[in-house]
Amino acid sequence: RKTNGKVEKRGVFETLKRAPEEKVELRKKVTLLRGISIIIGTIIGAGIFISPKGILKNSGSVGMSLVVWIACGILSLFGALSYAELGTCIKKSGGHYTYILEAFGPQVAFMRLWVDMIAIRPAGLAVIALAFGRYILEPIFMPCGVPEIAIKLATTIGITMVMYLNSMSVSWTARIQIFLTFSKLLAIAIIIVPGLYQLFKGETKNFENAFEVNTVDLTGLPLAFYSGMYAYAGWFYLNFVTEEVENPERTMPLAICISMVIVMICYTMTNVAYYTVMSAEELLASDAVAVTFAEKLMGNFSVAVPVFVALSCFGSMNGCLFAISRMFYVASREGQLPEVLSMIHIRRHTPLPAVIVLYPITLLILFLGDIYSLLNFMSFLRWFFIGVAVVGLIYLRYTRPDMPRPFKVPIFIPAVFSFTCFFMVFLSLYSDPINTGIGFAISLTGIPAYFIFIHFERKPKWFQKLSDSVNRSLQIILEVVPTEH
Repeated sequence: RKTNGKVEKRGVFETLKRAPEEKVELRKKVTLLRGISIIIGTIIGAGIFISPKGILKNSGSVGMSLVVWIACGILSLFGALSYAELGTCIKKSGGHYTYILEAFGPQVAFMRLWVDMIAIRPAGLAVIALAFGRYILEPIFMPCGVPEIAIKLATTIGITMVMYLNSMSVSWTARIQIFLTFSKLLAIAIIIVPGLYQLFKGETKNFENAFEVNTVDLTGLPLAFYSGMYAYAGWFYLNFVTEEVENPERTMPLAICISMVIVMICYTMTNVAYYTVMSAEELLASDAVAVTFAEKLMGNFSVAVPVFVALSCFGSMNGCLFAISRMFYVASREGQLPEVLSMIHIRRHTPLPAVIVLYPITLLILFLGDIYSLLNFMSFLRWFFIGVAVVGLIYLRYTRPDMPRPFKVPIFIPAVFSFTCFFMVFLSLYSDPINTGIGFAISLTGIPAYFIFIHFERKPKWFQKLSDSVNRSLQIILEVVPTEH
């Protein structure tokens, strides 16, 4: 039996080795259109449809809120352009993690990875999925509220679908992302076009005295910018899949610039459309602004709005998971995560283990955790590490001046953007010191984790045997092999 067991095992490994006659690697399947759909599809989630009131509330007037939307778009474009330079001179996938690794070494990069893996990514994915679950069920339960257990079941189905799709095919993931991006742009067009029609008809009463100085709250403006920067967050996701982008020197800067301009126009025009139908007071009182807007202008058609919001959330989940899995894949390749996470499915050419690794953690947080508290703990860390990555760009300009830079931005762009990131971190410390402190403490657990799992090379023999055994078993079960990088 032992012999047979060995023969059987060897047979499986031989099959795994022989199965792919072609090179097992992640293919370059991200074209310009797919790149644009990844960025737009992950930036535009549920926020613009549900609650753009955080900016209005903290800016104090209609005119100032529109100024904040545009200013946050420009600042986000600065960050995106900085990442375009990083993505064209460091041609590795992995986004923030890879850039911090290149500039500041493995310890700082592992801290970012640790926080991402244990909290930021699963909590972020769970929040988007919950919005999907709520809005996909709303038309069925109207006018009653949706039961919480039904929302969580629909959320679980949504997460499972996204995981399955990303595991099966890169091409299909990209095609569905393009479809979902066009559907959310259609939803925005359904708001913008009637809104502009109302504007041209002369519905401008809500824009009168739009810049009244006495209503502007200067102390609230930083918080308005904080909300705005979150609404634009997602411009960095194409940098997570650099190795799969066709002709990255041309595609990445183009995709980033086109996407940011489209999103900025969409966000600003959508808000203008809202104000043609709703006053500032009505917008602040609404729980779902797009639904209120549709009810006022379109009557029964407003039932379709929650479906569009759900599709928008599904697109954000899909794009986010597609990108994040590549960070785990790269971190494993660098030796900072278990080896199996850098393996590729022998037939589907997807990083299957890196895709599904978040699945159990996300479901655990969904059913047991306080998701919103986790996001509050971690929100400042997200901007801190993005700021560190952009500072890394400036640092590399001086330490590695000879590095090829096919796309180069003026130095003031990364300087302004990194200052904005660190200002938002300072704002978090000032406005919410307890949650920020807890988030900081959670991130510090990455230091002992680094020394236990990474730094000490001489692991106990039992630990090494267990690790190798689990790795082999997973390789057989998942039908994955090391990538030929």
